[in-house]
Amino acid sequence: MFRSRASATTDQPRQTHVRYLILAMLFGITLINYADRSAISIVGPALRDDLGINSVTMGYIFSAFSWAYVIAQLPGGWLLDRFGSRRVYAAGILLWSTFTFFQGTAGAFTAGAAVIVLFVLRFLVGLAESPSFPGNSRIVASWFPLQERGRAATIFNSAQYFATVLFAPIMGALTYHFGWEATFFVMGALGVVCFFIWLVVVHAPRDHQRANEAEVAYIAEGGALVDMDHDSRTQTSQRGHTGRTLRRLLSSRMLVGIYISQYCFNALTWFFLTWFPVYLVDARGMNILEAGFVASIPAVCGFAGGILSGVFSDMMLRRGHSLTAARKTPIVLGMTLSTSMLICNYIDIDWLIVAIMALAFFGKGFGGLGWAIMSDVAPKEASGLSGGLFNMFGNCSGIVTPIAIGYIVNDTGSFNGALIFVIAHALTAVFSYLFIVGRIERIRFD
Repeated sequence: MFRSRASATTDQPRQTHVRYLILAMLFGITLINYADRSAISIVGPALRDDLGINSVTMGYIFSAFSWAYVIAQLPGGWLLDRFGSRRVYAAGILLWSTFTFFQGTAGAFTAGAAVIVLFVLRFLVGLAESPSFPGNSRIVASWFPLQERGRAATIFNSAQYFATVLFAPIMGALTYHFGWEATFFVMGALGVVCFFIWLVVVHAPRDHQRANEAEVAYIAEGGALVDMDHDSRTQTSQRGHTGRTLRRLLSSRMLVGIYISQYCFNALTWFFLTWFPVYLVDARGMNILEAGFVASIPAVCGFAGGILSGVFSDMMLRRGHSLTAARKTPIVLGMTLSTSMLICNYIDIDWLIVAIMALAFFGKGFGGLGWAIMSDVAPKEASGLSGGLFNMFGNCSGIVTPIAIGYIVNDTGSFNGALIFVIAHALTAVFSYLFIVGRIERIRFD
């Protein structure tokens, strides 16, 4: 009449863990994503000398990616909601890798034409990469329960730091030994390989042949939106009112505060992605090979901070803290710590400067919970559009920051003002989360 516990246990199907394979794929693709968008910063000094361009022109070339990335966020989010994460993301991988590869051909043109070619190709890379982070957020929201979502989101987000750890020395060596063109050729080809791997590995939870019913039930019961792609496509076609959806999103004080903070957070991101290697060469007298290796040191710390941020946030949730406290605390602590880079304006010891930048980058990583929050708050009917709006506001700083720093360095001949510019953004991010965002909770359209 009664079965033993052992018997009952053996009757239960053992839960698969395909979600971790999906997360590994997101991490790997985000590595390539960030390596491709930041490759031009590693080759920047060599490219600048080869083409004979100044800091202001470099600032505009650096910013070309973000012009397109910002413009395409809302269309990219709509495509994700309409056609699903897997297909739209796959198309993006193939396109951005192709455009990265062709940046290596810019050296065949005269200086003026080469600048135009680089700007256009960087612009096209930005268009193609636009669905990537909203796609990451959608996939995490569909594959991970709430209690695992903070770690999952910070793991894929931390790939931006590990991309520098892994690829900055490689790209520096390629540029040093084979020329800056080789860096683009190698990175573009690697992305095309990853496109084919993506098609094999990534599917929705209910469509994945390796995920059993026990895993799907577990993540669904934990709050994962396992039917997101089907539901959002149906609801998008039924509603057909993208403008009304945008107005509802922008009327939320919580979301507006989150958008402001992400803009400020990304000012730090784009300083490290674009001008930091140039800072090491111009302000600290390193060569390109040295800068490639040294740039990886703060990135290691940023990676560690990013991982610890998710662990810390999810631990707070498990210990009974509110979602609001669990998400805000690491952000406030991390952004405050990142302001330590101000010290670099007052010292001249290279190893100490690198150590302080590493501390600041750790703080930046620890504060990088923005995408975890978007997985928590985005309405399921418009998660792609919501993530696109978030990323659009955030990456407006990818337009402003490289150009502003270019003018600051060109006019003053120093990076001191550039560091103050970045620090002011970190403090504004703290203010936004403390005084504007308020309670963190999912937006519902019902």
